[in-house]
Formats: sequence, C-alpha cells, structure tokens
Amino acid sequence: MAVIITDTCINCAACIDECPVEAIVDEDENPTGEEIYYVYADKCVECVTYHDVPACAEACPTEGCIVWGDPTEGMPHSETRQSNGTPVID
Repeated sequence: MAVIITDTCINCAACIDECPVEAIVDEDENPTGEEIYYVYADKCVECVTYHDVPACAEACPTEGCIVWGDPTEGMPHSETRQSNGTPVID
C-alpha cells in the first residue's frame, strides 16, 4: 500500500477529486466491501512529481484519516513518508 484511508473516512469525496492518478474509489467501488473510500496501491504514486505531500491527505477534512501504508514495490514513494499507520498530515 502507499497511503491508506482509515475507517474514520466520512465519504466526503474531497480526496477523489484531488488524486492526480485516480487511485481512489468511493465506498461503492471499494473491493473490500467496507463503507469507506479506498486507495489502489498499484496506482498510488504518493503524489511524487505532482505535489509536495499526498493531495488526498491535504484535502481530507478528517484529521488522521489518511495514513501511510507499506510502499508498493516499483511505485514511487515520498521521501518524507513516516512509519506505517502514521497520519500523512499531522
């Protein structure tokens, strides 16, 4: 995983509109069946070359909703990433 949307997600769609690579889907398309938005790790580039920080986390109104996951092999990852489970933006 690149970034993960946690169960504190309020399904507001702010992150979907900001993702430059369309890696985020809403709860209706979440492959896990959970009622939260979902980030496809094989698409997420952590906004490397697009923004200084992942745009989804910057747009999210719910504090700590978007956290770091494991970087996906072969995909770009942010040099400023923290440990897994740490909020992308504090």
